[in-house]
Amino acid sequence: MSGEQKVFTLAEVSEHNTAKDCWLVIEGKVYNVTKFLEDHPGGDEVLLQSTGKDATEDFEDVGHSTSARAMMDEFYMGEIDSSTIPTKVNYTAPKQPHYSQDKTSEFLYKLLQFLVPLLILGVAFGIRLYGKSPSS
Repeated sequence: MSGEQKVFTLAEVSEHNTAKDCWLVIEGKVYNVTKFLEDHPGGDEVLLQSTGKDATEDFEDVGHSTSARAMMDEFYMGEIDSSTIPTKVNYTAPKQPHYSQDKTSEFLYKLLQFLVPLLILGVAFGIRLYGKSPSS
């Protein structure tokens, strides 16, 4: 390899995402792992799922051995242009409405506005119906 390292964009690397042509980005370096797919202890599917993105976290999560890391040199293609890798966006849960005492009392007030007149109407009806003395 010449003294100058090849620099790839993530878009270029992402084009190599099949079992016949598979490139990965790990720790800022680009690897052509096509020839290694069949021999990978975790299976080729694991590698294929890591194409088109920075696979460093996937690689580190597995906890590869020193010998596995040493093997990577034979698949080295060049460096990745880090400006083409999107920054990781942390998931932020949507804001939940906070429990508000004001809303609860407002609901209770509206409920009472509905129930109190019904209660008064019920009592008046009960008095009228049962309050009459039988006429003889």
